[in-house]
Amino acid sequence: MASYAKDPRCIAMARALVPLLRRASPEGAGGYGGSYQVNLDDEEAVGLGGVELIRAAMRKAARQLDWKVETIGWIGTRFGTMVAIQDTREVPEAYRAVVEAARYERMSAAVARVSPEPGDTPVQRGSVVLMTQEFRAAVAEARA
Repeated sequence: MASYAKDPRCIAMARALVPLLRRASPEGAGGYGGSYQVNLDDEEAVGLGGVELIRAAMRKAARQLDWKVETIGWIGTRFGTMVAIQDTREVPEAYRAVVEAARYERMSAAVARVSPEPGDTPVQRGSVVLMTQEFRAAVAEARA
């Protein structure tokens, strides 16, 4: 696998991603429990350098926040290209309740979106659609 560590595109993208990943952690969680996902058109992802470069930039940005991470990246899904990163560090007891509550909210919002039951879908902080939009804006600004 090619290393993207010194690729200028990776460096610029990672620089743009740091504040986005920082905001992806639940409020009041001390920076723990963050996750970030973008869904891009396949052509758009290729134009940015491909799935592996985007994953490398996410890992590089996460290292700056001391995250221990898992990343995924798939091209050609029914949603286009999907790239995601998740902080897998052990959450200290002081922040565990906040992180668990945020996970519960995300799961509840996901279930509500696909549920046949009528009712309001909870507002979800940091939805994939919002993350993708802010990722596109940050990367475009970094490229300018």
